[in-house]
Formats: sequence, structure tokens, C-alpha cells
Amino acid sequence: MKTFETLQDKYVMVAGAGRSGIASAGLLIRNGAKVMIYDQNEGLDREKLLSGFSVPEKVKVVTGELGKEDLEGIDLMVISPGISPKQPFVELVRNENIPIWGEIELASYYNKGRIAAITGTNGKTTTTTLTGEIFRRVAPESLIVGNIGLPFTQFADATNEKTLIAAEISSYQLETVYTFHPEVAVITNLTPDHLNRHGSFENYAAIKFEITKNMTKDDVVILNYDDPEVRSRRNLVKNARVVWFSHETEPEEGAFVRDGRIIIRDKGKEQEVLMVKSIRILGEHNLENVLSAVLLAYYMGIPKEIIRDTVMDFQGVAHRIEYVRNVNGVEYYNDSKGTNPDAAIKALKAMKSTTLLIGGGDDKGNTFDEWVECFPGKVRYLVLIGKTDPIITRCCKDHGFHEIVHVETLKDAVIFCYRNAMPGDAVLLSPACASWDMFKDFEERGDLFKQYVNELEEKEFE
Repeated sequence: MKTFETLQDKYVMVAGAGRSGIASAGLLIRNGAKVMIYDQNEGLDREKLLSGFSVPEKVKVVTGELGKEDLEGIDLMVISPGISPKQPFVELVRNENIPIWGEIELASYYNKGRIAAITGTNGKTTTTTLTGEIFRRVAPESLIVGNIGLPFTQFADATNEKTLIAAEISSYQLETVYTFHPEVAVITNLTPDHLNRHGSFENYAAIKFEITKNMTKDDVVILNYDDPEVRSRRNLVKNARVVWFSHETEPEEGAFVRDGRIIIRDKGKEQEVLMVKSIRILGEHNLENVLSAVLLAYYMGIPKEIIRDTVMDFQGVAHRIEYVRNVNGVEYYNDSKGTNPDAAIKALKAMKSTTLLIGGGDDKGNTFDEWVECFPGKVRYLVLIGKTDPIITRCCKDHGFHEIVHVETLKDAVIFCYRNAMPGDAVLLSPACASWDMFKDFEERGDLFKQYVNELEEKEFE
């Protein structure tokens, strides 16, 4: 890969005019580069886009089909994570021998802080947020960035040697990293996801382990001992020191649970961190998230007492089994971030009562058998919306589950649950699918769910 001593005065193409692309363009412009923003959407509002930059004269905008002539003078392309590296225009750039970096690679180029990186299929956002909250107890200027919603490129050039960074890193972002080097990293778990992009589970899993490729023997990678897919790929970590977390057994090094207590074992020495019963967030999977965050913070040098106090205060993250309210004795929970079957299984298992489950959405190429197998005795009704309705319906019938309701909108789903739930039930939005068929993103889906639930009254509502 071509390297640059400086990107000042370089001409950089930024592919994608969304949040990530805008942040990358801003970072480059602040540091003296010239930028061309390219987006395939011919209807892009160029005037509105350029108005967001302090020096719009340094930004060129190209839309529609990319031609060779558009690449004249381009030194580097930065690709937004939502764009597949297999897109034809990316191949055109590659054939012109123009280096291609991802957003995280660009941020890493400018970053001076210490990075704790979090990847895996599920649990990333909760683990990242909790880790970042721990960091902020010792360094208020610490950052929580990455796939969590705040682009790393928005802040990378403002970091210094004392900045602690909790970075959530997706498989999309890991496709285009070359020198990205976290000091500590965790792979929370691995289940099939994003197969429509990566082609197979093997490819997806291998990409997740790319987070470790530049780590050295002085760095620490934390793996989930209880996840056989993670454990069986331990050999993909080439140089970093490997430690484990587990709530089922006691690994030789790492964090585990003994007699209701979270223990860290480091080079033969054990330390108790906190009692499991003092954790506020629901579910066995959240215990795993806490174990991950505890180890991330510990190996970043955070004192044990600060780790303990922050975990005890932590109340969770929006859209992750988020409690909304009680209506007529029914508890409503928003788990809009449950965008794949494994995440949705974890949310359903966290419910303590019979559940009316709202599911369905955009298709990511996943199968739903294991999710549906959890329904008997737990799910009173499955209320389906979105593109995957017929796929999930067929799977349910194959498994003998027939309590299925089909509605057009999320609001219709909330109204059905309101009218049919019994006191003591739970209503859970945990779709097991992406949101893009009906919503801008999972946040919009979750926010609308909360809005509709908060509109419910003790009487019928139309």
C-alpha cells in the first residue's frame, strides 16, 4: 500500500456524501488537502452539501457515473463504509492504481490518541459505550467513536497522546484498514451477519479478525471463550497477547464469574472487580458486554475502583433492550438495534415474561430458524412488518409456530400489541432484521417505536 508523509496539498476523492464521507472530507480540508466528493446519487443537493464546509472552494462534487476523466490528478480515495469495495466505480479507481483507504484508516493516519477497539457481531455498541464512559471518568476528553454514530474522522486530528478512544469498528470498516493499530481490542462474538456483503460466514469472520493484524506482542486482544466461532479462530491472532472473557468457565487469563463476582486473572494474580448483581443492564449477553468492557479498561490502565463504579452506574444504551414505559401493566422495550437473529435471541431471552414480539425488516441474507425456535412458551404473538415478512412467516410455519400477525406499519404493530397484551406481558421491538426497507436507520425505527408507545393512553387510541 502506498504511504504518504503528508496529505497536505494532495487531491483526495471521498466516496460517499453521507455522515462518514462529510466527516472525512472535513478532516482532509482542515489539514490542507483538496477534496472531490463523489456520490452515485445524481439528485444530490450540491449547494446544501457545500454549505457545510468553511472553504467550499476546496471541494469539488461529482455525481452519477464516475469516468476516468474524473480521476485525473487524484492521489487517494477514501471510501465510506456503506459502499462495497466491489462496486464498479471502486474497481475503476483500483485499476488506475489509486490507493483506497477506509474512513478508519484515514482517522488512524491523523490520530495521536490511545485506541481501544471493539468489533464482533453483537454487543459492540453497549461495550463501546460502557468502555468510553469508564475512560471519561479518568479523562473527560475521551472519545466514543466509529460505527456507534460519531465518525472517528470528525475528531481524529484533535487527539493527543493522552486521549483515550473507545472505537466501535464494523466489518465494513475493517475491509479497508492497512495500518490501523489499536492498543487493546475485543471480538465480542461471531454469528452470521452481513452475508449479502461478505458472501460467506468464513469471509465475514476473517474480516472481523483484521482488527488484530497490526497489533504487536505489547498489545492485548480480548476474545470470547464462550463463543465457539471466536475460540476456534484464535490462530488468526498473529502477534498480540490473547486473553479471554467467560461467564461459563475460568480461562487461564482474562475475566470470568465466580460465586457471583467478576474476577480478573492477570499473569496468575486474581482481582475481584464487582458483584454481578450490581449490574443494571438486563440479560446474559450484557454480562458478556460488561466482562469485555472491564478487560478493555483494565488493559488500558484504568484503576479497578473506577471500572467498578462506572459499571454499577451504567444504565445501558438507547435501542438496546431500552425500557420505554409501563402501560396497563405491560412493559414496553425498544431493541431496534437487534438487527440480526442472534441479537434478537438475546433480547428475547432477557424478557422475564410472555412477550408480544415485533419483528421483520430489510433482508441481510440471514436465516431465522434459531430465533423462531425460541418462540414456543415465550412469544404470545409475533407481529411482522417489512420486506422479510414472507421469509419469517415461512420459517415460523416450518417450525410449527402460527401466532403470526401481519401489519403494514410500525405504528400498526404498536397498536395491535396495545390492544392484545395482558397485564404482566412484555412488548418487545427486536426485529432480527435491518431497518432500511422502511426507515433511515435503526435509530429512526427505535425513536418512532418510543414515540408511538409514549402516545398510548390508559384508554383505546386510534
